[in-house]
Amino acid sequence: MAAINPEFGKELKKYGAFDFNACYNCGNCTAVCSLSTEEDSFPREMLRFSVLGLKDDIKSSLKPWLCYYCGECSTHCPQTANPGELMMSLRRWLTSEYDWTKLSGLLYRSLSLTIIAFIITAVGVITFSALENFNLKTIMHFGHNFEMIAIASVFGLILFPNIVRMWWFIILKPKIKAPLSKYLAGLWELILHMFTQKRALDCDDNRFRWFEHFILVLGYLGLLFTTVFLDWFSSEKLFIIVFGYVVSITVFIVTIDFVSDRIKKSNEISKFSQPSDWLFVIWLFLMGITAFSVRLFIDIGLIENNIWLYLFHFIILVQWALIIVPFGKWTHFLYRSFAMYFAKIKS
Repeated sequence: MAAINPEFGKELKKYGAFDFNACYNCGNCTAVCSLSTEEDSFPREMLRFSVLGLKDDIKSSLKPWLCYYCGECSTHCPQTANPGELMMSLRRWLTSEYDWTKLSGLLYRSLSLTIIAFIITAVGVITFSALENFNLKTIMHFGHNFEMIAIASVFGLILFPNIVRMWWFIILKPKIKAPLSKYLAGLWELILHMFTQKRALDCDDNRFRWFEHFILVLGYLGLLFTTVFLDWFSSEKLFIIVFGYVVSITVFIVTIDFVSDRIKKSNEISKFSQPSDWLFVIWLFLMGITAFSVRLFIDIGLIENNIWLYLFHFIILVQWALIIVPFGKWTHFLYRSFAMYFAKIKS
């Protein structure tokens, strides 16, 4: 029998949830949700689980990840219980539960600790640069190597074990048996959702938002590929240089629109932005614009006298790689993709 824990509500509010106890189980949220089905009925079920504090049931469920937060459920809630924001909060909470380091939970719950982590990484970059006598060539070479090492380390030491923990909560612990053929057949589902997030297209009036996210994913992956594998800052090949400009411009143009939406609070999903939401879009914007600026200064011959620009980009890069990617909202992209994969296996 599942243990009821009414105190869970207090814990969940630290992740951004509002007064979901106001819900009187009318079912409007489930009725208007275009993604809710007879087999996967939400968000009402998740509301009840949250009120009762059924942590194990929430951890074994894929439903928080099946929601793409179009905001219709919150708009039609007669009690303003904000079920859409609850689902978002559950995703933050689940991220902290998957994370074996427990740093995700600490950073989600405390803006002060997040700021301290950002300051420490910035001081680390400046200290390293000072020890190298601010030699631009050496620092840029180290920065390029850092990207490759950070990607391998973050995925190998943090994100991969977290995916295994997610698998444990959703598949192994509930004793769901699936043959190897199911895992292999579902790989296409994983790849498809990771690059397209196509399920979001089933949300009513969500096509433009999906398109923006799709372009942003392509731009981000393109920028990552260009700077890490094609060594954009050192390359002299015209195609690589132009391609780097295009993807960096794409990233900061799309993120400008995201930031604008959150400032204006023009739709339901941007009304209750948490620090992690702001940090994700702002740092992604800074990644794009600083990468563009560094390459531009290289091409016009000004970078040697403006090492501060590369240092600023390097600080943003380190903070992105060591804080936002493994412990921030970036992980939602990864966990949601694997949720689609696990859903295929369970089916």
